[in-house]
Amino acid sequence: MSDWELGLLDASSLKLLGGVVVVLALATVIAWLLGRRLGPTSTIVNLKQRINAWWLMVALIGAVLAAGETVTILLFLLLSLLALREFITISPTGRGDHKVLVWLVFIIPAAHYWFLWEHWYGMFSVFIPVYAFLFLPARNALAGQTTGFLQRTAAIQWALMVCVYAISYAPALLQLPLAMEAGRDAAEGSAPGTGGATGAHLLLFLLIVVQGSDVLQYVWGKTLGKHPIAPSVSPNKTWEGFIGGVLSATALGAALWWVTPFTPLMAALLAFISCVMGFAGGLVMSAIKRDRGIKDFGSTIPGHGGIMDRLDSLCFAAPVFFHAVRFFYT
Repeated sequence: MSDWELGLLDASSLKLLGGVVVVLALATVIAWLLGRRLGPTSTIVNLKQRINAWWLMVALIGAVLAAGETVTILLFLLLSLLALREFITISPTGRGDHKVLVWLVFIIPAAHYWFLWEHWYGMFSVFIPVYAFLFLPARNALAGQTTGFLQRTAAIQWALMVCVYAISYAPALLQLPLAMEAGRDAAEGSAPGTGGATGAHLLLFLLIVVQGSDVLQYVWGKTLGKHPIAPSVSPNKTWEGFIGGVLSATALGAALWWVTPFTPLMAALLAFISCVMGFAGGLVMSAIKRDRGIKDFGSTIPGHGGIMDRLDSLCFAAPVFFHAVRFFYT
């Protein structure tokens, strides 16, 4: 069993996913019991929708990891495009931006993820923050529409950075193990899948800790929350929820040290940093939603909202987690 592998999954990955399945099974039973006792209230319906969506998301991440790095990267490219669509829909863009939006949606994300798939870290790391950052406003200036130029350009830049660049750091974790074992030069341009199961362990560790932190902050906030952190931005985010959720998820990360290259203390530290960054991502996205007068970015995921409502914490945590691991372990 210890030598079993399927794509990027091995026995340790199955243990992680099995643990998540057990938690989801317990949550499903609890939601069913609450439904029997309280009836089909809006809270119960929303809770069941959230749990059902989690079942699908866990099955999806397990399936793409079993299929290998290429399919996993394609999944995150699709998520980036869906998130980009949500972000642009609420942004103050106009007809004059249409040609820039073609580059934004159809060309730059595909090129960026191709660099990622090629394990071309040098280009992956600078393509969007340098070349796309300079190209997009120049192309937009050629359109000649100057009204609201700075606001429109800033919104486009931000959408690209958050929905594509930041999210792409999650699948980029799959490439770190080779750099950790053989050095950064050996990893540059290596074949897809060379990170093996260890890359999947890093990705699962980040996903479980960050998404677990979101859930735990919600639970702590609902049970003990009294003092909002930023009531005008998100009244449901309380100090009690933040502290309880982050510390609980940090303990969860420390308990998962065995599946990572980290010591228990380092696993706890990286989990803590990821949780704090994840909270910052959720807070920033809440501020954007308040600014645009919407509750959710979309309705793609029943019970959760849009893609960005589910990935808001990951898009802030993934780049920091990636660079922390790359700095200390490669």
